Amino acid sequence: MSRAIRRAIGLAALAATLAWPSVAGAQIYSWRDANGNTVLGDRKPAGLAALAVRSYPVERAATLRSTREVPRPAAGRFEDIIVRHASAYGVRVDLVRAVIQTESAFDPMARSPKGAMGLMQLMPDTAADYGVADPYDPEQNVRGGVAYLKNLLDRYDGNEELALAAYNAGPSTVDRYGQKVPPYQETRTYLSRIKQATSLAAVSKARIYRTVEVVDGREVPLYTNVKPGPTAREVASARRR
Repeated sequence: MSRAIRRAIGLAALAATLAWPSVAGAQIYSWRDANGNTVLGDRKPAGLAALAVRSYPVERAATLRSTREVPRPAAGRFEDIIVRHASAYGVRVDLVRAVIQTESAFDPMARSPKGAMGLMQLMPDTAADYGVADPYDPEQNVRGGVAYLKNLLDRYDGNEELALAAYNAGPSTVDRYGQKVPPYQETRTYLSRIKQATSLAAVSKARIYRTVEVVDGREVPLYTNVKPGPTAREVASARRR
């Protein structure tokens, strides 16, 4: 077959593809599961996840397939470091995660206008006090940040709200206001974000259960904090950490 004929056939195939009526679009829903992983599906999730679900119209969604590895979430890159240092200092793992999320959104190279550095946004004096030679090194930064947070927790007799307020505004500020949360909007917003991330008020009761529902012949995991039945399996409990 000559090159000209092959080229003509190729152009005809391309024209046919472009002229072919598109498959009706569908909605792709996005939410986060109990472990903080982003989940995509063509059915709106039930339960609590449905409250904050996002919907995206996607052409040919019924035949959509992933052809490359999904990158590991930024938080997961530092999970081993977080767990190791939080455990060593006796600080809740989810609290350390929430501080990092709020401080730097898991960007190890973050630097604030005031000069705070790295994952846990250590100020130069704090980094020096806790032996952090390179604040942009995740291992050193998390170790120093967790040690500092533990020091604040001990200073305020385990009161997480005061310790976090001191982490944000400085312990001298908290002490100046009679060991109460300073009336700064920045600090109050900071505490609110931490509490939302950790469910601070209900941490001793938090449990997540996993069930599996068969949809169109495939198993779809569902997560909830309400035990749905005897087949439910507990997959996470705040009491463990």
